[in-house]
Amino acid sequence: MDACTDRLEALLARFPVRAQLFHSGALCGVTDFSSPGEGGQIHLIQSGVIDVIHAQLPPLHISEPSLLMYPTPMPRRFVTDPGQGARLACARLGFEGGEGNPLVNALPRAVCVPLSQIDGAAPVLSLLFDEAFGDNCGRRALVDRLFEALMIQLLRHLMESGCVEGGMLAGMSHPSLRRALIAMHEQPAESWSLDALGAVAGMSRSAFANAFRNTVGCTPGAYLQGWRVQLAQQGLKAGRALKLIAVEVGYGSEAALSRAFKAQCGVSPRQWRQGVKP
Repeated sequence: MDACTDRLEALLARFPVRAQLFHSGALCGVTDFSSPGEGGQIHLIQSGVIDVIHAQLPPLHISEPSLLMYPTPMPRRFVTDPGQGARLACARLGFEGGEGNPLVNALPRAVCVPLSQIDGAAPVLSLLFDEAFGDNCGRRALVDRLFEALMIQLLRHLMESGCVEGGMLAGMSHPSLRRALIAMHEQPAESWSLDALGAVAGMSRSAFANAFRNTVGCTPGAYLQGWRVQLAQQGLKAGRALKLIAVEVGYGSEAALSRAFKAQCGVSPRQWRQGVKP
């Protein structure tokens, strides 16, 4: 199997996304939404017309069945016809690692996609709507899992459509760069040099470095450091010893990891674990 077919596997294995249904049914008139604390929300509009008003983004006019997703908290107002309304299923999203999750940093602040454009999603959507609007036992647990499956299909769509500009998902959309990104995700402890990563991508050192910076928005070295530090944060949350984490994520000593961690986060690993803010 081509490694490129598994470009989400290591990412989602280390940083999974969890969903929890919080609304299913009709909305009429004006409804205000917010997503308190960490996490985002996803709305599936099955029918109806909705105008979405944001304080920080341009408004959206949704007139066909669509997916609307916010990876981070963003207040917004849904305006629907008071008589006809709209029919939605909505879930909260929990990204492992919170705002440090690489997907949170890679996704646009708001994603709106017609359901018809998400390849292969029709069976999942059909079952999700049937369960969300029904009263079968275990419906919430099943709907939560279906939302999570739909998130994977959405990520596939964003990568395959090439509609994300810059960042990790843009790199994962690139036919050559994605090979290097997968390698870093799957083998973070490897001593990756520019030559080695270029070889994985099938590019020369200079061509790879330029393409990576232009597409992803940072150097390969900066990306690898960020990925390793995100993995280190997971280890710290799990209570693992810093010296073990250092080896697992590709640093030869606690001191080397601490230097990279502080450069990335503004605080030392110990301070970060104690909740100290930079």
